[in-house]
Amino acid sequence: MKFLRLPALFLLSLALLHAADKPLAKITVQLDWVAEPEHGGLYQALACGYFTEAGLDVTLLPGGPGAQVMPSVATGKVDIAQSASTDSILMQAEGLPIVQFAAVFQDDPAGILVNADSPVRTFQDLQGKTIIARPQWAFLEFLKKKYHLTVNTIPQNFSVTAFLGNKEALQQGYFIAEPYHITKAGGKMPRFLATWDAGFRSYAVLVTNKKFAREHPAELRAFVRACAKGWRDYIEGDPTPAHAVLKRVNENNTDDFMMFSRKQIIDAKLVTGRDATGGDANICRLDPARYATQISQLEDLGILAKGKVTAATVMTTEFLPK
Repeated sequence: MKFLRLPALFLLSLALLHAADKPLAKITVQLDWVAEPEHGGLYQALACGYFTEAGLDVTLLPGGPGAQVMPSVATGKVDIAQSASTDSILMQAEGLPIVQFAAVFQDDPAGILVNADSPVRTFQDLQGKTIIARPQWAFLEFLKKKYHLTVNTIPQNFSVTAFLGNKEALQQGYFIAEPYHITKAGGKMPRFLATWDAGFRSYAVLVTNKKFAREHPAELRAFVRACAKGWRDYIEGDPTPAHAVLKRVNENNTDDFMMFSRKQIIDAKLVTGRDATGGDANICRLDPARYATQISQLEDLGILAKGKVTAATVMTTEFLPK
């Protein structure tokens, strides 16, 4: 029996050597913002070697104000990019040749920051108020229609300075980041009016261009598997590997800030989902029914032409783990 087992062991050794010799597939990812814990799962997968184990050589490119995220992925300058699903849908309707293929967060953590001393406590309380935000933010249009609001908008400049010391201040922000900066600057912990509480369920997503999706399906499946493993490890295990890299690529990532942001991500179940179906198995998942609702909402607002896109044309579950 020992002699019969030798050939199998020999063949297995050859297979392992062949796998080791196979070059890693290069993938470049354009992040939507500067490297922060909102990208923690990706950096955990990078730092812990999960991408390498999957046969991938992944480069993460930090973004920021002015980063050409969507043009870069649409033209193939990068292979993958992170975005909000609603923004991506609107760009896809304009003809951008991209497809959404995995979730980063089951709910986009953008919303309205409310000063702790403000009388504003509900969406209805926004009537007649001024909000610091991106003028093209679809969520504002959604709020205006749903709650019959009239609001003024001051363009967002990605700073919390105008928020500090002004109890009337209302500002678009990521609740996993801005509240920390507000309190560190001497302000009180702000309240947060979350998009999902209003029924506006946008994802934070990963997108790729259609050509890359056609030509590299195996690489995308491997990427999503490694990404899911990275996020699971980041929120349930030791985040130290990701945080060590995040500190190297962004000096503003202090230990305090990263642990604050990670806790916000975990407490809000952003990665695993807030619904009854949430949990580890939901990491990276996309729901076509959620997309159908998003598209219908955007059509009802008049910012997306009816019939221009469907769930089937903007997203795919083809590359998600089975």
